[in-house]
Amino acid sequence: MKKIALFLSIAALVASCKNLADNEYEVTGTVDPSWEGRTVILEKQSMMGLVPVDTAKVEGAKFTFKDTISAPELYLISVEGIAQQKLDFILEPGSIDIEVDKDTLGKSVADGTFNNDKYQEFKKINLTNYKKIQKFDKDNLEKGQKAQMANDTVAINQIMKGKKEIIKGMEEELVKFIKDNPKAYANLRALGYVNQMGFRKPEEVKALFDNLDASLKKTAEGKQIADYFKQLDAQKNNTPPAPQEPQPEEDAAPKASVKVGDAAPQFSAPAPDGKQVSLTQAMGKKVTIIDFWASWCPPCRAENPNVVALYKKYHDKGLNIVGVSLDKTADAWKKAIADDKLTWNHISNLKYWDEPIAKQYGVEQVPTMFVLDASGKVVAKDLRGAALEAKVKELL
Repeated sequence: MKKIALFLSIAALVASCKNLADNEYEVTGTVDPSWEGRTVILEKQSMMGLVPVDTAKVEGAKFTFKDTISAPELYLISVEGIAQQKLDFILEPGSIDIEVDKDTLGKSVADGTFNNDKYQEFKKINLTNYKKIQKFDKDNLEKGQKAQMANDTVAINQIMKGKKEIIKGMEEELVKFIKDNPKAYANLRALGYVNQMGFRKPEEVKALFDNLDASLKKTAEGKQIADYFKQLDAQKNNTPPAPQEPQPEEDAAPKASVKVGDAAPQFSAPAPDGKQVSLTQAMGKKVTIIDFWASWCPPCRAENPNVVALYKKYHDKGLNIVGVSLDKTADAWKKAIADDKLTWNHISNLKYWDEPIAKQYGVEQVPTMFVLDASGKVVAKDLRGAALEAKVKELL
């Protein structure tokens, strides 16, 4: 009891020093002095996309947001003059300090409150595993290319199995994080990752959610997750079990219907704004990359910075990219596009593994890439890093 009383008294002292009420927050950001006078925008995700909530001016290399909020929620900050970059943090009552990264807003660190400290832990788990995946891809690049050229399904499946083991390790780390931190708001996002990875049955993911603190279930995102599980229960009780969604089989030979040398099949699907975009419209003058990916796919997100760099370097010389997402929800898809700064064409029917374009191309894992020449013929598949750039340069 004495330890609890001491903790509460210290917390009350900190709050009083900042003159913050119980439901009040103060966000203080420290930025590069060259940003003096710029406008900083506080944004909230809604069904209609990102909505500006407040603005502040940089003065003395700092900016401040101060208001009230009833429960923790994920918010974003953008800065005038830095196109499409955003930093994300947990807005909650208390004093929140953000050290803003001058070059990459997404690398900024927010701390000072329980949920932001835990959110940094969550992001560190993701970053560490993304780097493992990137290293695995780099180490196996040449082997994978040779296996593709020789149609060596045994070698291909070995590589796929190795990558799957890394992702499984990440999933286990996230589950441990969820169990160890039942009050952390980051768990609501971690649960989404665990659910989308597909290693656990829905009822196992629901058990993780059920064991979270009641305060998390009262948040807007917590209520959405609870509704999701209610819908699953209703479907299970009122309708015959749906056939299991098709997943790539690690020991089965790939069933790709589009091979190197084939003409790329035409397709059309909705863009984020709802307009139809076809492959013909998205074709580059000399090179086109069709990138099958998803917001919930850690290897895809790890690869995105490399694709962004490639696009910036060669787009003006004739390269274009069309991203085909295997997402389920528009919000998650759009947020990933914005967060990863993916400025090329994007389309999706939001049907997960039932995405018709993925089926048309025989895609059984993400990320999967097809490289097309100016005529629309597939000239390479699943190249990464230096090998992908070398092929693009050759075609240009």
